[in-house]
Amino acid sequence: MSKTSALCCFIILAAFGFVNGSTNNHEIGFYELKKGDISLNLTNWGASIVSLHLPDKNGKLADVVLGYDSLEEYKTDSSYIGAIVGRVANRIGSAQFTLNGTHYKLVANEGKNMLHGGSRGFSDVVWKVKRHKCDGQAPHIIFTYHSVDGEQGFPGDLVVTVSYTLIGNNQLSVIMKARALNKPTPVNLAQHAYWNLGGHNSGDILSNEVHIFGSHITSVDSHLIPTGKIAPVKGTPYDFLEPHIIGSKIKDLPSGYDINYVLDGVPGHEMKRAAKVHEKKSGRVLELFTNAPGLQFYTGNFLKDVKGKGGYVYQQHGALCLETQAFPDSVNHPNFPSTIVSPGKTYRHYMLFKFSTNPSSH
Repeated sequence: MSKTSALCCFIILAAFGFVNGSTNNHEIGFYELKKGDISLNLTNWGASIVSLHLPDKNGKLADVVLGYDSLEEYKTDSSYIGAIVGRVANRIGSAQFTLNGTHYKLVANEGKNMLHGGSRGFSDVVWKVKRHKCDGQAPHIIFTYHSVDGEQGFPGDLVVTVSYTLIGNNQLSVIMKARALNKPTPVNLAQHAYWNLGGHNSGDILSNEVHIFGSHITSVDSHLIPTGKIAPVKGTPYDFLEPHIIGSKIKDLPSGYDINYVLDGVPGHEMKRAAKVHEKKSGRVLELFTNAPGLQFYTGNFLKDVKGKGGYVYQQHGALCLETQAFPDSVNHPNFPSTIVSPGKTYRHYMLFKFSTNPSSH
């Protein structure tokens, strides 16, 4: 590492970022959190995770998330690598919805549909760094962003905060909150890290063993827009109710996994297990807990020739995403849990990652 890394924060030579169609004077930088064997680097461009170094079963460290070396690469990224996505994550069919009798037309950025908040969602703006403590018992950083009324077509001003905290023994807490200031609005934030527990430059994730604690999915059409049907996974390629190797099932799907699981448990009322991933060669294990009702399981189907950290080129299935969330297109499906946040109410989304190793892996 360079000498500046010891300061836990290195500011990129960029004093201005693009927000709401104009520049602002928030500096854009990289920030480090470190506790024991785990070190996490982030940037306030998109409130993004840049790197996460973890030990394997032999104590060897590796960076287990995809990312880039420079700010310019993050600004031109089209895969949402490591970012917070919103105001509404995932897809909204026909980029429109009706709320309290008012029809809202949004910015379409995936054909006629909206994906991850539009052409300039929360992944493509500069967040303010409210607080940063790089070490100690609970190293943390808090990012904030004020999304204005009409941004990407959404109603009302929204104040968003995202905190990343290293806690306990190799655990990462991610807390997303949002307050609607003056109009009801849909809110669905997601953390879009791309995980490869073998190391970001170790190849594909098809040999990873995955366990998903969701017995149903929200069925989708050919454009990945939910049909409104909630279907059981048992006996289908989507069945990870028992741990399975990704590659043993992915051949039965056109291009890979990109589907929302309905997590078992009481939505919004308790932290529940969402998923577990085991990479046998390194022995690394990731367990994810959340209070969200859904989990988008995505196997990097659209990654192709993406030049990442250290010049390594990411290809299809080079990582997996575990995006806890509300159900996609909830604004257009009354049978899905509501994503509407009214003034005076606070949206809260919790994620807890627990990292460990399995010494018996081979």
